[in-house]
Amino acid sequence: MNGDSDSKCEQCRHYEYDEYYETYSCDAQLDEDEMEKFITDTYKDCPYYDPDDDYKIVRKQM
Repeated sequence: MNGDSDSKCEQCRHYEYDEYYETYSCDAQLDEDEMEKFITDTYKDCPYYDPDDDYKIVRKQM
């Protein structure tokens, strides 16, 4: 993915490093159509985007 999509993926909780393939990939459970959109970079707004925010829980407790 490129541009804003790429930076969003890098900040997402589902974007994880795969030691076997030595690359980052989306770890969300995507169906065949969603995976095609992800691979071909046609996702406008990923429905599985979840910011990797360590302070999210702390803010809820306040």
